[in-house]
Amino acid sequence: MTPHDYLNIGAAVWLFVCWVGYARFARKRARTDHCLASVLHVYRKTWMIEMLSRQNRIADTALIASLERNVSFLASTSILIIAGFVTIMASIDKVYITITALPFANESMSPRQLQLKIVLLLMIYVYAFFTLTWAMRQYGFCSILLGAAPAHDADIGEAERRRYAISTAKIIDQAGHSYNYGLRAYYFSLAILPWFFNTWFFIVAVGVVVGVLYRREFHSTTLRALVRDLTATEAMKKSPNG
Repeated sequence: MTPHDYLNIGAAVWLFVCWVGYARFARKRARTDHCLASVLHVYRKTWMIEMLSRQNRIADTALIASLERNVSFLASTSILIIAGFVTIMASIDKVYITITALPFANESMSPRQLQLKIVLLLMIYVYAFFTLTWAMRQYGFCSILLGAAPAHDADIGEAERRRYAISTAKIIDQAGHSYNYGLRAYYFSLAILPWFFNTWFFIVAVGVVVGVLYRREFHSTTLRALVRDLTATEAMKKSPNG
């Protein structure tokens, strides 16, 4: 094996280390700090508690259907991308000639290395498809739970209502996590594109993706607004006039 082969192997390991490492870091950090996942979980619980007190729940079912459509779009896109990569694999020699003819193309890349990179992309989108379709199924479960939710005037205790709301919110939360995992697969797949031109560009791109994900999940303007609104809502509930 040449030094370039070892560099490519190290770059592939770097991708999975960053991907898996960031996922573990985000889950652990969410337990102690505000992030999009932890804050949205609070909003989902509030949503389900409020849903049980409403007589008309058409808006709630429409919201679940809207979330499911967003996931369905990405899942359908994954299938199209997978089909495209399978087509590329069938004509890898022509694709290799086309890519190497591009400006700044990696001249040391062999057809076999190109094939392995495309296989890696294919595997990522297969993972994304399975993750996103699982999110779709979980949103479908949420629709069933909304349909089976007790009526606003049902003769059940407040503890039972809250337990049902929290359980339903938990399933919505799990669907949101699956959707998030699928989105991350898309992000990291885009980082592979510079690999067709330069391995070091790919290594830097993976680091940039991790930085973008971290900033959006833990330090974005959207997160600050969500936390601010959540704090204001809790303050109004505790107020004597609230």
